[in-house]
Amino acid sequence: MKGKSMSEETKDQAEQVEATVADDQAKTESTQTTEEQMDDLTLEGETAADYLEELLDIADLDGDIDTYVEAGRPHVSILTSGDKLVGANGEVLEALQDLSRLAVLTKLGHHSRLMLDVAGHRDRRRQELQEIVAAAVAELNTSGEPQALAAMNPFERKIVHDAVAAAGLHSESEGEGEKRHVVISASA
Repeated sequence: MKGKSMSEETKDQAEQVEATVADDQAKTESTQTTEEQMDDLTLEGETAADYLEELLDIADLDGDIDTYVEAGRPHVSILTSGDKLVGANGEVLEALQDLSRLAVLTKLGHHSRLMLDVAGHRDRRRQELQEIVAAAVAELNTSGEPQALAAMNPFERKIVHDAVAAAGLHSESEGEGEKRHVVISASA
């Protein structure tokens, strides 16, 4: 078997250089895309924060507003005392989140997956839901019967589905509208 000629070696080296350059360009574009996405998410959070700050001023309510990006979503947190902005079962919080998303849509021209929290309500609710799931999983393991949970909003159902999946079990949302709930079972 003969060795490669000088022109074949040069051609191979050129192809390797081109492949390396293409890989570097793809990495750079990927980094730029990620940076642009982060900038867009940060802008969504800031837009919602501005809207909420004006709303708090109009309502003459106190509260500090914090924004951050986590898990590919903009988050806005209103740090305040009391539950006026949470409401019974989080209804006011959900309405404020919807209004904030609408403000982002109006100003930036695209839908947002923004998450709003007030006075740590969502974090407390997340903990409560994880405890509810743990109890339902224990009951499922004891009885073998599927466990239907109370009706929940989409945020709460997502937390439940994630916790059930982490436990290695199956969950499914059933029902319509305000009666939509999660059923936990051993298999699909």
